[in-house]
Amino acid sequence: MTGKVYLVGAGPGDPGLFTIKGLQLLREADVVMYDALANPDLLKECRPDAELIDAGKRARDHHLSQWQTNELLVKYAQEGKTVVRLKGGDPFLFGRGAEEAEELRKAGAEVHVVPGVSSSISVPELAGIPVTHRDHTSLVTFITGHEKADRTEDRVDWKALVGGHGTLVILMGLGNAGHISQQLIEGGMSPDMPAAIISKGSTPEQKVAVTTVSGLEAAIRDNELEPPGIMVIGSVAKVRDILGDLA
Repeated sequence: MTGKVYLVGAGPGDPGLFTIKGLQLLREADVVMYDALANPDLLKECRPDAELIDAGKRARDHHLSQWQTNELLVKYAQEGKTVVRLKGGDPFLFGRGAEEAEELRKAGAEVHVVPGVSSSISVPELAGIPVTHRDHTSLVTFITGHEKADRTEDRVDWKALVGGHGTLVILMGLGNAGHISQQLIEGGMSPDMPAAIISKGSTPEQKVAVTTVSGLEAAIRDNELEPPGIMVIGSVAKVRDILGDLA
């Protein structure tokens, strides 16, 4: 008997932004493997007899390696279990969802995806920052600020991104803000380009700092901004001055 694995996006943090389909599956699952960025309040919806597994990953603090996570997903599927793999945001946007789906497919397991509300768009807009705006830009680029640990060179072409004149949305980059700022300025971006950092977006602990690209690292330090955080770089950051918080 073969079970089913559902890769479910938990949204940006506010449990009210979790999808109806995700909630239904969470209530039915035999096993729930959840990430660090999934709101723990969602786990209250699980069956009393469901097996809950913390597969959370933060910098230098991995409860399970990615290899172990993949192995467990395959194991439970082969045991005929219904598994929810609960991931912060959306499973396929810097969430390793595609990697896990590939491993499950290779093992012959049945796998489905349930998209989540991505923090890359929802967190800025809740802070009054649209990632696109007809008066500012019609281009937006999503970037991970945290590459694979074994990668020795920067795979992001920062100079090309500067030339695109669009909004840059950088996820998981608070710890690399100084490097990112330096690369963008060296690539030709004005040090005075507006930028914003949103920490713990969509939650009661949300903090927002508006600064410039040259001031990213200082703004994170001075405002004591902690992960998870999103940086938005581009003139759209100024729209917050008009809109304010929209949560």
